[in-house]
Amino acid sequence: MAPQDSGAAAVRSILTRLGKHRGLVGGAERLRKSVIDIGPLLDLEPVRKRAYRDRVPPEEAVLLVVRELARQLPPTERLIADAALSLELLAARPPATLDLTQFYGTDLGKRREFLNEHWSALLAHLGVESIPDAPSVRSLRDKREHHAVTQLARLLTSETDYAGTLYELDEPADAGVRQRASRTARGVITVVGAAVIDHIYRTDHLPTVGGPAARGRFEEQIGGKGFNRAVAAARLGFQVRLLTAVGDDENGRKILRQLAKEKVDTELVRVLRGLRTPVAAMIIAGGGGIGTIGSIDDAVRLSENDLNDPAAQEAITESDALLLTFEQPISVLEKVFRMIRPVADPPWLLVQPTPSLDRPQYLYQYFDQIDYLLGTRRELGSLLATGEQSPPGDPESVAQQLVAMGVDTVCTVEGFQCAARSARTAYDLPRPAAAHLDESPGARAAFTAALAARLLVNERSADRDDFVYATAAMAATQSFGDVASAMPPATKIDDIVNFPANGTDGH
Repeated sequence: MAPQDSGAAAVRSILTRLGKHRGLVGGAERLRKSVIDIGPLLDLEPVRKRAYRDRVPPEEAVLLVVRELARQLPPTERLIADAALSLELLAARPPATLDLTQFYGTDLGKRREFLNEHWSALLAHLGVESIPDAPSVRSLRDKREHHAVTQLARLLTSETDYAGTLYELDEPADAGVRQRASRTARGVITVVGAAVIDHIYRTDHLPTVGGPAARGRFEEQIGGKGFNRAVAAARLGFQVRLLTAVGDDENGRKILRQLAKEKVDTELVRVLRGLRTPVAAMIIAGGGGIGTIGSIDDAVRLSENDLNDPAAQEAITESDALLLTFEQPISVLEKVFRMIRPVADPPWLLVQPTPSLDRPQYLYQYFDQIDYLLGTRRELGSLLATGEQSPPGDPESVAQQLVAMGVDTVCTVEGFQCAARSARTAYDLPRPAAAHLDESPGARAAFTAALAARLLVNERSADRDDFVYATAAMAATQSFGDVASAMPPATKIDDIVNFPANGTDGH
């Protein structure tokens, strides 16, 4: 990536995060109070020139420069950027027939709806004669805003000389800023799952009833699907918060120490006094086959009341991505879904439906909130099984049924392969050339974290290259050591993606 492209991507990311709720409403005070790192904006050459020329603070210069350069965009992109960032480009000369209060409000979802509803009138006001079809709210979120803000970021980081234009704007009154202590330039990921102690049995084969005895060795590790996903996301450079519960014992303290070592925020890890941290068992055969024995002790888990904590509410509703497993009680899962339902611009929601639920139909009403549902054939099939019915066996049919029930994209992930299905696309990613085992304990945790990382970096729905990246992340976890320690950094994933013989590289 060229330096200019890298700079534009960083600027685009900052602008997008500023726009997610209030936009630039609130003026320079909004930027001064924001906990988003706006340093790269203040360091832009056109901003520094404008601040020097007008003898104004750099935060004020940012607003002036962004608005002036946004006016250089084509009318359609100008309107989309105006709505995405609440730039108030039309405030001085509004259309006579429209009230722009909602268009420049603090709710990004309502700004999108206003733009979709009044698209033709707004473009006509700008003098456009041949008016294209209005973009849907979904297309604005998935693609159009990303493209418009990218064009603006490129203008801001271009090497052309900037002297400022003669446009004059009335500065909006300062407004209060909603603080987000968890915001960083890279993005925030919240994980809701479990952290446990895994007893690992590594054997020459998986033992069966009446079969020959397995030979192997035993070790103890920190695990849990929530823990592993949090570690995987943190190793990719994101700020990560884990919502889980542990016991008030040495194992619980060990988990907290390891999370802190991995730079995972432990503020929302609840320590339950007088209780022991759960223990689970995992049997790993020589070729990578895996068998598990889950804990039957349900005492050390989150409760609905734990989600009433303001910090927990903020983590769930205002993160950039939310990774959810079924390790917590179904009442907690339902509350998480209910909390993000009314959010205008909710976090990307990635769900792995494991362990399986006795009554998965209780969650059917929330399926339309799931952006990415990821799991093995059995895990996904168990969502369609009720009572004594066996899980459906045809993964293609299962995926299509889940999409029909509202899930945006279903990813069947197993054996270092991925089949992604949505109403719009179908991708089949084979095993990377680097994959030599049959399976790896941390593979799906790495896949989930890597896919979330691509969603946050690109700020749009996943395409084939993103699934290639996530599939490569699975191959990068192959290890007979500690599961969490096998979670790969971005450089290791990139090496697999870029390897010439990589099986995922074909288009």
